[in-house]
Amino acid sequence: MKKRQIIIVVICILVVILFIIGLYFYGLTPVSKKSDKVTFTVSSGSSTKSVVNDLYEAKIIKSKISSMVYVKFNSDLMIQAGTYELDRSLSTKEIFEMLSSGKVLNDTMTITFIEGKRVTHYVKLISEKFGYTESDILSVMSDTDYLNTLIDKYEFIDESILNSDLYYPLEGYLFPSTYEFYKDASIKDIIEKMLDKTKNVLDNYSASLKTSDYNIHEILTIASIIENESMIAEDRDEVSQVIYKRLDTNMSLGMDVTTYYGARKELSEELTKVDLNEINAYNTRPTSFLGLPVGPICNPSEASINAALNPSDTDYVYFYAEIATGKLHFAKTYSEFQELIRLYS
Repeated sequence: MKKRQIIIVVICILVVILFIIGLYFYGLTPVSKKSDKVTFTVSSGSSTKSVVNDLYEAKIIKSKISSMVYVKFNSDLMIQAGTYELDRSLSTKEIFEMLSSGKVLNDTMTITFIEGKRVTHYVKLISEKFGYTESDILSVMSDTDYLNTLIDKYEFIDESILNSDLYYPLEGYLFPSTYEFYKDASIKDIIEKMLDKTKNVLDNYSASLKTSDYNIHEILTIASIIENESMIAEDRDEVSQVIYKRLDTNMSLGMDVTTYYGARKELSEELTKVDLNEINAYNTRPTSFLGLPVGPICNPSEASINAALNPSDTDYVYFYAEIATGKLHFAKTYSEFQELIRLYS
């Protein structure tokens, strides 16, 4: 009987030990499954305990006890003072490695990527700020092996970006915003930080994306057309509706902004008859061109993505831009469209 009791006690002790070990490792897991960046400052002279307390209060780590034990068993970690950009999707191990790296925000630079601009504009800006050549950046952005790793990593990216007719595979996928980058960031670091932002934005529209008749690549393509056609935010929903109306009725989109992109011309340049009639994977002006361009023509804002998923409840087929203001005027019939041209050209 004694022997049996001893075995039971030993088993209970082992169960408790395993439970404690399990709690320890669970406490080291990330607070969030989704990327959630936050700025965190380690004050000069702060103790490990106070840093752990601050991390816990900021909801950056899951467990104070697990974190203290981890630091205790990793005495080589040297937490350095400074302000860091952390992410709640990082494990405790990754967080303390960052706090020991010394890569504080003083070693970063801020870059603003403007909405509605093309990849070539972004590439030029990255080259100016980081010193990489434009050809090197474009080489990374078009490398098939790398693109396949992005397809594996991001749910919103699929084989559409591998289409050989695309001028730039990641056009439309690099979200326009203001970013903080480490000064020694690699080209891939820069690309993926922008893609992370795109993912976060698209997550806000997951329900609409699932019910849409169009895939994400097509939605971004529609959003990019809306972005370049609408100088005024209030016009975006109506432009979106016109695009869908034309797609639904098997009518050519006839959007000049796609012609500019297909001709590799800036919107400030003039289009020629050759440009307007050229058959390529982007130019929607020819009446024989049905459907969407092969891909986005710029990197659209969230407002244009929202418009692409939520077109207005109207029945317009045409629109014409008022030259003086850029304000769009909409029409349901071709005769109404001709009248708009007469009034505003």
